[in-house]
Amino acid sequence: MFEPLRDWRYRRLFSAQCIALLGTGLTTIALALLAFELAGERAGVVMGTALAIKMGAYVVVAPLAQAFAERLPRRQVLILLELLRGVMVLVLPFVTEVWQIYVLIFALQSASAAFTPTLQATIPAVLREERLYVKGLALTRLAHDLENLMSPLLAAYLLTLVSFNLLFVGTAVGLFASAAIIAMTALPYFERAQDRAFATRALRGVKIFLNTPSLKGLTAIHFAIAAGGAMVAVNTVIYVQSVLGLGQRDVALVMACFGAGSMSVALLVPHLLNHVKDRTIMLVGCLITVVALGIGALAPQTLWSLLLLWPLLGAALGAGVTTAGRVLLHSSRESDRPAVFAAHFSIAHAAWLVTYPTAGVVGAWFGLESAFLVLGILALLGTLLAMRAWPARLAVTVEHVHADLPLDDPHLVDAQGQRHSHPIVIDDLHGTWPMAGGRVERL
Repeated sequence: MFEPLRDWRYRRLFSAQCIALLGTGLTTIALALLAFELAGERAGVVMGTALAIKMGAYVVVAPLAQAFAERLPRRQVLILLELLRGVMVLVLPFVTEVWQIYVLIFALQSASAAFTPTLQATIPAVLREERLYVKGLALTRLAHDLENLMSPLLAAYLLTLVSFNLLFVGTAVGLFASAAIIAMTALPYFERAQDRAFATRALRGVKIFLNTPSLKGLTAIHFAIAAGGAMVAVNTVIYVQSVLGLGQRDVALVMACFGAGSMSVALLVPHLLNHVKDRTIMLVGCLITVVALGIGALAPQTLWSLLLLWPLLGAALGAGVTTAGRVLLHSSRESDRPAVFAAHFSIAHAAWLVTYPTAGVVGAWFGLESAFLVLGILALLGTLLAMRAWPARLAVTVEHVHADLPLDDPHLVDAQGQRHSHPIVIDDLHGTWPMAGGRVERL
C-alpha cells in the first residue's frame, strides 16, 4: 500500500500535498470563526456564500488557469501557486469587511483550482508503473479523509492556545513549506502540448471528456457519488443535533464513521483492481449510494440508522473517486493530461455545486426524509446515465477510417489505405469516438 513512498520524488510531492491539505482544513475552520466575528448571526450566510464562491472558482477557473499555465515549466507553476496561496491566507487576519472575505476566497480558491489538477497530472509521470500509480491514488484518498478527521481536532487544540487568526498564519507557513518541498524536487520531463490558441487550450480537456465514453460515464458517476456526500456534508449536524438531540462530539463521531468507510475502501482498491475493472468498482459505489439514500428516506431516524448509513456513504465515495485518476490516465495522451485533469477537477466540483444546495434547501424546507429521497433519485439518474455512457463491453482497439488524412501521412504508415485499428484515445487525429462505419474526425 505504501510502496509509492519509496520513490523520493513522489514522497516529497505527497508530503507537500498533505501539508497543503491540512493547512486548507485549518483555514476553513478559521474562516468560519472570522465570519462569525464580522457577521454575527449572519455568519451562516457568509460561509454559505464563501463555499459557493469556492466551488464556482473550482468549476470556472480550473480549465482557464491550466490553459494559461500550460506553456510554463510545471515545477515553477506549482511553486508560484503555493506561494500565492500562502500570501493570500496571510491577508485574511486583516480583513474588516465581509466583501473582502469573498474577494480573497475567490483569489485563494482560484489558485487552488490551478494547483490541484496540475499536481494530479504530475503524479503519473513520477509513478510510471501503473501498479504504483493506483496505490498512489489510494494514498491521496486516504490523505483527504485523514485531513477531514485531523483538521478539526488540530484546530480545536490550537484554539485553546492561540487566537483563530493565528490559524491563518499556521496555514501560510504550511503552504510556504509545501512550496519549498516542491522546489527541492526534480520533476521528470513532460511531453509538451502543441501551440494552440488560449480558447482552444481552455476547452480542450472538456472536449476530450465529451468525446470519450469512459469520461462521460465518469462525469455521471461524480454526480451520483456527490449526492451521497452532499447529504453527509450538509445535513449531518442537523440530523445529529436537531433530530436526535445529541451534541457536537456526536457530530464528530458520525463524521469519523463516514471517513472510516471511505478510507477502508481506499485501502482495498489497489487489491480489487487485480480482479475487478475500474468501471465496476465505481458503479458499485454509485449503487451503494442509491441504496443508502433510499434506506435513509424510509428508515426511522435513529442513531443506529445513522451509524449504518454514513459508513456506507463513505465507502461509496471511496469506491467512486479513488480510481478516477487511472481512468483519466487511460483516456488521455501525456501532453493532454494537464487539460484533462483540470477538466475533471472542474466537472467533479460542478457535481458538488449542484448537490450541496439541493441537500440544504430540500432538507430545510421539506425535511431530511425528502432530502434523502431527492438525492437518492439524483444518484439513481447519475448511475443509469453512467451505465449508458460507458458500456461494459466498450472496445478500446477500434477499426476506423481517417477520411481527411492523405495516404502518406505518418499515422497511416502501417495502414491499408485510410482504414486501420489501434487503441483509441481522443487527440488531434481522433477528435471523435468512431461512429457508424468507424469514421473519426480531428479534434
